[in-house]
Amino acid sequence: MNKPNIKNTLNKRILVLDGGMGSLIQTYQLDENDFRGEIFKNHSHPLKGNNDLLALVKPDILKEIHSLYLKAGADILETNTFSGTSIAQADYALENSVYDINFHSAKIAREVADEYTMNTPDKPRYVAGAIGPTNRTLSISPDVNDPGFRAITWDEMVLSYKEQTIALIDGGVDILLVETVFDTLNAKACLYAIDEVLEEKGFKLPIMVSGTITDASGRTLSGQTAEAFLISVSHMDLLSIGFNCALGANMMQPYLRVLSNNTKFSVSAHPNAGLPNEFGEYDETPREMASQVKGFLEENLINIIGGCCGTSPEHIMEIADLAAKYEPRKVSLDEFTS
Repeated sequence: MNKPNIKNTLNKRILVLDGGMGSLIQTYQLDENDFRGEIFKNHSHPLKGNNDLLALVKPDILKEIHSLYLKAGADILETNTFSGTSIAQADYALENSVYDINFHSAKIAREVADEYTMNTPDKPRYVAGAIGPTNRTLSISPDVNDPGFRAITWDEMVLSYKEQTIALIDGGVDILLVETVFDTLNAKACLYAIDEVLEEKGFKLPIMVSGTITDASGRTLSGQTAEAFLISVSHMDLLSIGFNCALGANMMQPYLRVLSNNTKFSVSAHPNAGLPNEFGEYDETPREMASQVKGFLEENLINIIGGCCGTSPEHIMEIADLAAKYEPRKVSLDEFTS
C-alpha cells in the first residue's frame, strides 16, 4: 500500500507511537498452555511470559491490541518483537523460531495498519519493527571479578541482529526501531547489522534509535550522557533519535532538550507512565501523563510521541488528542541523504 514518505509527514504533524504491549498482554491472564499452543506443545523449556511467541500461538491477541492503539490515535505500530533476537530467545531454547516470530509479528501489525490506512487514507499508519537491546551487553562485564570478560562477542551480536532485521523486513515493516538502548555498543552492532542487511537487499528503510536514561544521573547504563549517546549513533542517517522507558515524562524532558538542540534528526519520546510503585505497577493516569508530555510540545522538542511501560490505549488517546494541537519540531528535509 502506497503511503506518504514518513519524513514528509513528520514535518507536517507530530506522529503518535503506540503504547505498552506487555501490560496489555498481562490482562489476558495467559498460562503456560496458552504460550505453548499446539506448535510448542512438547517444547523442552517453560514458555510462559515469552510474549514474542504470541505472533505464532495467539495472533488474535496482537491484532486486538494493535487495533486498540490505532483506534486511540496511534500513527505508528511497534511489532511485538522486543525480545526477538536469538540471544534473548535462547533463554527459552527457541533460537530456531526467531525468523518465524519476527516475520509473523510484522505481518500481523502490517495487516492491521493497512486496514486502518485503507479506511482513512489521509491518516497513513506505519509499522515499526521493534528491536530490543537483548539481555547481553558488549560494554560491561557480567562478572565483577573479571572486568574484561564479556558474555558475548561483537560478531555474535551482529549476526543475531541481522537475523531479526531480515525477518522484520520480510514481514513488511516500514521502519526499524532500535529501542531501549542501555548499551550504545549493542546499538552500534545493531545499526551495523541493519546497514549490512539493507545493502544486501539493495534498498533503504527509515531507522529510529531510542535510548534509555536509567536514573537521575542522566546517563545510560553503560555510562553515556544524552549528548554522548547522540554523538555515538549520529554517523547513521537516522529518521529519529530519542529516549524511552526507565523515566516518566516529567524526568525525561531535560534529556530530550539535549537531543533537540544538537541533532538534525527528528526527535522521539515514549516515556513510561511515571515510575513503578513498590509492586512494580504504574499508577500515572492518562491525564497526568499528558499534562507532563505537554511540556515537550510547548517547548517544541519532539516529532514523535508515544508511551512505554505502563501505558495503555487510554494514555495514547490522551496524548494523541494533545499532540494534534501542536506543531512538530521542524526538521530540514534536505539534511537527509536517503
